[in-house]
Amino acid sequence: MKLQFEIKRFNALSTLELYQLLQLRSQVFVVEQNCVYQDIDGKDEKAVHVLGKMDDRIVAYSRIFKPNDYFDNASIGRVVVSENARAHKFGFDLMQEAIAAVGSEFGIQPITISAQLYLKKFYESLGFQQVSETYLEDGIEHIEMVRD
Repeated sequence: MKLQFEIKRFNALSTLELYQLLQLRSQVFVVEQNCVYQDIDGKDEKAVHVLGKMDDRIVAYSRIFKPNDYFDNASIGRVVVSENARAHKFGFDLMQEAIAAVGSEFGIQPITISAQLYLKKFYESLGFQQVSETYLEDGIEHIEMVRD
């Protein structure tokens, strides 16, 4: 089973794609993680969106930013895979696609992420290293990580 990836700027997203990606983010980050926070943060317009689709449905998603739009470095955020698609290990494929998209969109350079602490080993397997102490973001432990 393989995802079909598309890389799109905000104004290229269809209404259906925007609805599906916001629905996926809300389902996982707000409902599943029981975390009330403002997901629609005004940054989607600046982001480049990485859509992982199966049967024309977004089941994996992240957004990337050029340097200084979120962190000093280029960055990847809102990394999410739908619950029913996680058994296929799409998170790794999604991150590889997002890392490649940073390179193709902004050039090869360091990438910063704000990672949930429990995913530290996953991100280390992709070449990220912890560069901060643990901090709370929306009530969840996070660490800043960088991939050179």
